[in-house]
Amino acid sequence: MLLKGIIEEDFSSYKSLSMLLAFPYCTFKCGEFCQNIPLAKSENIEYDIPTLIGRYMKNKITSAVIFAGLEPFDSFSDMISFISQFRKICNDEIVIYTGFEEHEISDKTRILSQFKNVIIKFGRFIPNQEKHFDEILGVELASPNQYAKIIS
Repeated sequence: MLLKGIIEEDFSSYKSLSMLLAFPYCTFKCGEFCQNIPLAKSENIEYDIPTLIGRYMKNKITSAVIFAGLEPFDSFSDMISFISQFRKICNDEIVIYTGFEEHEISDKTRILSQFKNVIIKFGRFIPNQEKHFDEILGVELASPNQYAKIIS
Protein backbone atom coordinates (compact mmCIF):
# COMPACT_ATOMS: atom_id res chain seq x y z
CA MET A 1 0.00 0.00 0.00
CA LEU A 2 1.50 3.34 -1.04
CA LEU A 3 1.27 6.30 1.33
CA LYS A 4 2.92 9.67 1.70
CA GLY A 5 3.26 9.09 5.42
CA ILE A 6 1.74 8.25 8.76
CA ILE A 7 0.99 10.29 11.85
CA GLU A 8 0.83 7.74 14.66
CA GLU A 9 -1.06 10.03 17.07
CA ASP A 10 -3.13 12.79 15.47
CA PHE A 11 -5.58 14.88 17.48
CA SER A 12 -6.24 17.66 14.96
CA SER A 13 -8.43 15.83 12.43
CA TYR A 14 -10.91 14.03 14.67
CA LYS A 15 -12.36 14.33 18.17
CA SER A 16 -10.34 11.40 19.48
CA LEU A 17 -6.71 10.42 19.15
CA SER A 18 -6.22 8.77 15.77
CA MET A 19 -3.66 7.28 13.42
CA LEU A 20 -3.61 9.30 10.19
CA LEU A 21 -2.65 7.68 6.89
CA ALA A 22 -1.71 10.18 4.14
CA PHE A 23 -2.66 8.77 0.74
CA PRO A 24 -0.36 9.38 -2.26
CA TYR A 25 -2.55 10.34 -5.21
CA CYS A 26 -4.93 13.12 -6.16
CA THR A 27 -6.65 14.37 -9.29
CA PHE A 28 -6.22 17.91 -7.86
CA LYS A 29 -9.90 18.72 -8.29
CA CYS A 30 -9.41 21.70 -5.95
CA GLY A 31 -7.17 23.27 -8.61
CA GLU A 32 -4.87 26.08 -7.61
CA PHE A 33 -6.30 26.06 -4.10
CA CYS A 34 -4.68 22.77 -3.08
CA GLN A 35 -3.54 22.94 0.51
CA ASN A 36 -1.44 19.78 0.17
CA ILE A 37 1.21 20.79 -2.40
CA PRO A 38 4.13 20.07 -0.01
CA LEU A 39 2.66 16.63 0.72
CA ALA A 40 2.15 15.99 -3.02
CA LYS A 41 5.84 16.65 -3.65
CA SER A 42 7.00 14.25 -0.94
CA GLU A 43 8.12 10.71 -1.65
CA ASN A 44 5.69 7.77 -1.75
CA ILE A 45 6.45 5.02 0.75
CA GLU A 46 5.36 1.37 0.47
CA TYR A 47 3.67 -0.04 3.59
CA ASP A 48 2.42 -3.52 4.32
CA ILE A 49 -1.25 -3.42 5.45
CA PRO A 50 -0.88 -6.02 8.24
CA THR A 51 2.12 -4.08 9.57
CA LEU A 52 0.11 -0.82 9.58
CA ILE A 53 -2.75 -2.50 11.39
CA GLY A 54 -0.29 -3.98 13.88
CA ARG A 55 1.14 -0.52 14.56
CA TYR A 56 -2.36 0.80 15.18
CA MET A 57 -3.31 -2.07 17.50
CA LYS A 58 -0.06 -1.74 19.45
CA ASN A 59 -0.88 1.90 20.26
CA LYS A 60 -3.49 1.45 23.00
CA ILE A 61 -4.54 5.11 23.11
CA THR A 62 -5.70 5.64 19.51
CA SER A 63 -9.36 4.98 18.77
CA ALA A 64 -9.75 5.80 15.06
CA VAL A 65 -7.95 5.59 11.73
CA ILE A 66 -8.07 8.61 9.43
CA PHE A 67 -7.53 8.38 5.68
CA ALA A 68 -6.50 11.82 4.46
CA GLY A 69 -4.76 13.75 1.71
CA LEU A 70 -3.92 13.76 -0.77
CA GLU A 71 -7.11 11.92 -1.90
CA PRO A 72 -8.00 8.52 -0.40
CA PHE A 73 -10.67 7.82 -3.05
CA ASP A 74 -7.96 7.96 -5.74
CA SER A 75 -6.49 4.86 -4.03
CA PHE A 76 -9.84 3.17 -3.51
CA SER A 77 -8.66 -0.44 -3.86
CA ASP A 78 -5.92 0.10 -1.25
CA MET A 79 -8.42 1.79 1.05
CA ILE A 80 -10.88 -1.12 0.74
CA SER A 81 -8.09 -3.65 1.30
CA PHE A 82 -7.03 -1.87 4.49
CA ILE A 83 -10.60 -1.56 5.80
CA SER A 84 -11.41 -5.20 5.02
CA GLN A 85 -8.36 -6.43 6.93
CA PHE A 86 -8.83 -3.91 9.75
CA ARG A 87 -12.47 -4.91 10.28
CA LYS A 88 -11.46 -8.53 10.85
CA ILE A 89 -9.83 -7.50 14.15
CA CYS A 90 -11.15 -4.05 15.11
CA ASN A 91 -14.36 -1.98 14.90
CA ASP A 92 -12.80 1.39 15.75
CA GLU A 93 -13.96 4.36 13.70
CA ILE A 94 -12.59 5.02 10.25
CA VAL A 95 -12.70 8.62 9.07
CA ILE A 96 -12.12 9.46 5.41
CA TYR A 97 -11.27 13.02 4.39
CA THR A 98 -12.18 13.62 0.76
CA GLY A 99 -12.40 16.63 -1.51
CA PHE A 100 -15.13 14.94 -3.50
CA GLU A 101 -18.76 15.95 -3.22
CA GLU A 102 -21.10 13.24 -1.99
CA HIS A 103 -22.82 12.73 -5.37
CA GLU A 104 -19.47 12.30 -7.16
CA ILE A 105 -18.58 9.12 -5.25
CA SER A 106 -21.97 7.64 -4.35
CA ASP A 107 -21.01 4.30 -5.93
CA LYS A 108 -17.98 4.08 -3.66
CA THR A 109 -19.82 5.21 -0.53
CA ARG A 110 -22.35 2.41 -1.13
CA ILE A 111 -19.45 -0.08 -1.05
CA LEU A 112 -18.04 1.52 2.12
CA SER A 113 -21.43 1.46 3.84
CA GLN A 114 -21.10 -2.32 4.30
CA PHE A 115 -18.40 -1.66 6.92
CA LYS A 116 -19.19 -0.54 10.48
CA ASN A 117 -18.22 2.87 11.88
CA VAL A 118 -17.25 4.73 8.71
CA ILE A 119 -17.41 8.52 8.59
CA ILE A 120 -16.68 10.59 5.48
CA LYS A 121 -15.78 14.28 5.42
CA PHE A 122 -16.99 15.61 2.04
CA GLY A 123 -16.17 18.84 0.19
CA ARG A 124 -13.37 20.64 -1.58
CA PHE A 125 -11.17 23.16 0.17
CA ILE A 126 -12.15 26.72 -0.66
CA PRO A 127 -9.65 29.34 0.53
CA ASN A 128 -10.50 32.46 2.51
CA GLN A 129 -13.70 31.04 3.97
CA GLU A 130 -15.01 31.01 7.51
CA LYS A 131 -14.08 27.88 9.38
CA HIS A 132 -16.91 26.02 11.03
CA PHE A 133 -17.17 23.38 13.72
CA ASP A 134 -18.32 19.95 12.57
CA GLU A 135 -20.25 18.09 15.29
CA ILE A 136 -19.51 14.62 13.92
CA LEU A 137 -15.76 15.11 13.62
CA GLY A 138 -15.47 17.36 16.64
CA VAL A 139 -13.06 19.71 14.82
CA GLU A 140 -13.16 22.86 12.72
CA LEU A 141 -13.33 22.45 8.96
CA ALA A 142 -11.71 24.93 6.57
CA SER A 143 -14.75 26.01 4.56
CA PRO A 144 -18.55 25.98 4.99
CA ASN A 145 -19.16 23.54 2.12
CA GLN A 146 -17.33 20.79 4.01
CA TYR A 147 -19.25 18.39 6.27
CA ALA A 148 -18.99 14.94 7.77
CA LYS A 149 -21.52 12.17 7.45
CA ILE A 150 -21.74 8.79 9.17
CA ILE A 151 -22.34 6.36 6.32
CA SER A 152 -22.61 3.13 8.31
